[in-house]
Amino acid sequence: MGTVRTAGYGIQALLFPEVFMKLLRFTVVLGSACAAWLVGCGDAPTDSTELTDGLSNIDPQNGPAGDGTWMGESTGAGCEPDAGTPPTDGGPSPDAVLVTSTTRFFTSVGMSERVEDLSANPPEILVPQGATFSLILGSAVPGGWEFRGVPQGPYYLRSGSSHVITSARHVDIGRNRLGRQDAVYSDINWTPLQFNLLNMAPWTNWAGTLQPGSSLQLTSAQVDIFGWANLFELIPDGQTSLLTNQADLGLGSGYNLPIFEAARGDRMYVSQLSQFSAGTLPDGTPLGYSAVERAVEMGAFDFTPDGVTPLPATGVLQPARMREFPMEWRLPAYTRFASDVHPLAAANQPTFQVLPSAHGVSEGWIGYSGELLTLYLPRAASFDFTTRLKFGNPFPLNWGVIGYAGYSFRHPAAVPDGSGRSINISGSLSSFDTLDNVIAGPVQPRVSPPRSLTIDGVPASVPREVGSVSPVIAWVPPTLGTPNAYRISFYRYDPDLNVARLASSLYAPGTATQVRLPPDMLQPDSIYYLRVSAIDASNFDLERHPFTSHEKLPYSSADAVSSFITTP
Repeated sequence: MGTVRTAGYGIQALLFPEVFMKLLRFTVVLGSACAAWLVGCGDAPTDSTELTDGLSNIDPQNGPAGDGTWMGESTGAGCEPDAGTPPTDGGPSPDAVLVTSTTRFFTSVGMSERVEDLSANPPEILVPQGATFSLILGSAVPGGWEFRGVPQGPYYLRSGSSHVITSARHVDIGRNRLGRQDAVYSDINWTPLQFNLLNMAPWTNWAGTLQPGSSLQLTSAQVDIFGWANLFELIPDGQTSLLTNQADLGLGSGYNLPIFEAARGDRMYVSQLSQFSAGTLPDGTPLGYSAVERAVEMGAFDFTPDGVTPLPATGVLQPARMREFPMEWRLPAYTRFASDVHPLAAANQPTFQVLPSAHGVSEGWIGYSGELLTLYLPRAASFDFTTRLKFGNPFPLNWGVIGYAGYSFRHPAAVPDGSGRSINISGSLSSFDTLDNVIAGPVQPRVSPPRSLTIDGVPASVPREVGSVSPVIAWVPPTLGTPNAYRISFYRYDPDLNVARLASSLYAPGTATQVRLPPDMLQPDSIYYLRVSAIDASNFDLERHPFTSHEKLPYSSADAVSSFITTP
């Protein structure tokens, strides 16, 4: 029969992006830079991260120095004079920097912490010296990694392929995770599924982005897992039960599959999303959206993934408690910034989602646990859209509810390798906050893209070969919003798959307007495009907790992208 609904992401997304967009069920994680390792706000389970770097002599009153580096008396939250500096009387040396990595595990019974060993992948510090950098290597100390001889002021801290500019004397590069601390994760990232579900809402088959039909999602409150069901056989419209092993799990949680242990209370939610009506578009076309209608939390069970044994998804689904709300979505407020994303960018896909925030929002949105509602509007839509939406929520009352609004932009770019191929270079404007805050007024962007993006003084929209692997990236602040930070990300072209994948990134403070890249960010003889994101997030603690601060709410970002560049 073939796969009739592919809700996960993988090689289909890489090889067939246009088809994949119609089946996309992971808009937030892929498009918003908010799920920890996928967006580079911490090290990935492998060594695939996004975060980064930059600085030198600067007049704090007049801005960056002419050599393309950046530094100042303050680099953002927590950068007041002497903030984070250890005491000198009997304490650490004032030229010392301590880097720790604390993983915080969130479950229904509270939060626990684990201090990680950094010796396998130690961080490094780069101190700018005019147009060059000096490397400082640290050494292991109890609980972390210590560097000596680090001058006061901003420096680059590198972890994996990620850099962050900070002047703090103690930086924790750990991350937040869902699930119990003692959970064991397999080396398996795929599993077949065995469904035995009763009392489902009548099934509706997918008929397009605007008629999304029904789908199934799986998540847990005890271990870190989230995924979509890929069904290989057609389910007749109206069917209310499902008994099949012709399915697998499209894993979206960023880690391999956990081992479920009944003795530790490991359970799993199975949620059914149904199609509801959002009214009609201005031209009269019916508009549907996807939202949770029924769900069941299975009892505790044992399961060890082996790639052969199906993960059981069983139970009698029950109606989820429903919530209805009005929304006014002002799409022209997004599309007017298309040329700021890139001079050739065209509006692509507007997306609105409601997301569960596991275990509450006091620490922010700490992990992806699926969707409660997803609404897509037509590509390039630019009109004010008013509607009423509803969704079911099967999760505990102490879980939070997050609203996400985003609009992606793209432009096709020829790959400068003589192959004749092209790919879409993309950026977006997006915002996260509690749902009540998002819909308290018209839904519209809170920050716009950086402007006048240049690479070594040449407009970044000009395809070219750069003169070095350590160029100066510069921009003008956005016209909307007050950035707390900038994220400078490089996507490297992979000729085997004809895609550009995240290779390295740098976080700079919101006061910066240019940075010089450290020499390890770009590889020689490579093809890249650049994305500079303005981040407007009042609780963003770039200085001390760079790899988890992106999870704080509210959080908004807007991207400016370059054309392709090549390195010598």
